[in-house]
Amino acid sequence: MILASGSPRRRELLEELGIRPDIRPSSIDETPLPDETPPELVKRLSLEKAMVCLKSLGEDERDTILAADTIVWGEDGLPLGKPASEEDARTMLRRLSGRTHHVSTGVCLIFADDPGEPTSFVETTDVEFFDLTEAMVESYVSSGEPRDKAGSYGIQGLGRLLVKAIRGDYYNVVGLPVARVIREVQHHGNGNEKIMASILEGTRE
Repeated sequence: MILASGSPRRRELLEELGIRPDIRPSSIDETPLPDETPPELVKRLSLEKAMVCLKSLGEDERDTILAADTIVWGEDGLPLGKPASEEDARTMLRRLSGRTHHVSTGVCLIFADDPGEPTSFVETTDVEFFDLTEAMVESYVSSGEPRDKAGSYGIQGLGRLLVKAIRGDYYNVVGLPVARVIREVQHHGNGNEKIMASILEGTRE
């Protein structure tokens, strides 16, 4: 499998299943289109990343391509990117405090035996935060964890202490809805025996 993403979290999630992806990050313009919703944006970006990756491959390099893009967004529909500074992280965490926000991941799969028919979908998870005191916000920002995280938190790290509830796929918040990805691979069937064999082999280790 080729992972058209440089995200270490996506790589780790696949490796936990026994899949050792070939990392081929795709660089594209990620500027939202006018009136494009966050789910529409990540679906488009994941498709574009997958197509750029496909065009870069030689005939002897063809393999199943997985591309993904994740966005954190509020009830107002506005995205919450990575903080530009510690003060930006504080502002973002205060905005999330006591509220529910959304995490949407667009996924695109291009199968080696059928590159003309990409499979695309969007998975959205709702995340509710506890009410955060100023001391909690300051302590978490001081940990350094928000620095490179969309929404200024990482649910797989200390950020889990901020989360009151989630509705949907936890791993989608981490960066990749792996269960749905694997079901799409299984559904496609032909040409993906190596991927499924890697997963089964990994579960026996």
